[in-house]
Amino acid sequence: MNPILEVKNLRLGYGNRSVVPQMEFSLKNGDFLAIVGPNGSGKTTLLRAISKVLKPKTGMVYVDGSEIVLLNRRSLAQKVAVVPQESLMAFSFTALQVVMMGRTPHLSRWQTEGALDYGIAKDAMQMANCWHLRDRPINELSGGEKQRVIIAQALAQEPKLILLDEPTLHLDIGQQLEIMELLKRLNADGLSVLAVLHDLNIAAYYADQLMLVKEGRIEAVGSPQEIITEDNIRRVFGITVEVKKHSLTEKPYVMFII
Repeated sequence: MNPILEVKNLRLGYGNRSVVPQMEFSLKNGDFLAIVGPNGSGKTTLLRAISKVLKPKTGMVYVDGSEIVLLNRRSLAQKVAVVPQESLMAFSFTALQVVMMGRTPHLSRWQTEGALDYGIAKDAMQMANCWHLRDRPINELSGGEKQRVIIAQALAQEPKLILLDEPTLHLDIGQQLEIMELLKRLNADGLSVLAVLHDLNIAAYYADQLMLVKEGRIEAVGSPQEIITEDNIRRVFGITVEVKKHSLTEKPYVMFII
C-alpha cells in the first residue's frame, strides 16, 4: 500500500531565498505526525508545498501515490484538506454555509449541493461539535468555535489526509484540548493527520510520531519518547529544559528551566 504522503528531495523557497534546502519523509495511512521546531524553520512553507500553494524549487510530493503536480485542484482537494493558521471570511456566511463549501470538490462545475452534501456537512459539524452553531455568522464566533467550523469544513471534503497549521493558535487551554481531542478521534477513525504544533507537551501527548525541524532540515523523526529529549530541545531550540515521563500516560513532558 502506498504511503498517504511522500516528500522526496524537496527544496523550497521564495525568490532567491531558500527556506527548505532539503527535506524527505513519508507518512503512512492512519498516522498522526506533528511537526515541531523554531519559528522560521520552514514548517508552514512545507504545508504550502504539500497543498500545492507553493511550487517546489526541486523535488516531488506524492499524495496517495499520485504526484500532486499531475492533480488538478479539485482532485487534490478530494484527497487533502487544509486548516490554515488564520481563516478570514470577507462575508458573514453562516457556519453551515462555510462547511458546505467543503463539498465543492465533489460537485461538477454547475452542480448545486443536494441532500447528500447536506447530510455530509451535518455529520462533519456533529463530529466537530459545532452543529448547534449552524445558523450563526462565522465572523461572530469565538476563536474556538470558528476553528471547529473550519475543521468541519475540512471534514466535509471527505479527505484522506488533513493538514493543520498551528490549529490551537490563539485558543485558551480548554479550547486547545478540545481541538486536539477531536483530531485524535478523527485519527482513530482512519484520518491521516499532519499538524504543525508549537506546544511540545501537546504534540508529545497527541501525536504518534514527531518530526523535529530546524532551518528547513529534518533533525529527527520518531516517537515522542525518542524526539522529546533534553539534548534535542537544547540543540534545536537553544534552551535548557528538564524532560520527565508522565506517571499516568508515560509520555514525555517538558519542564522549562528559567
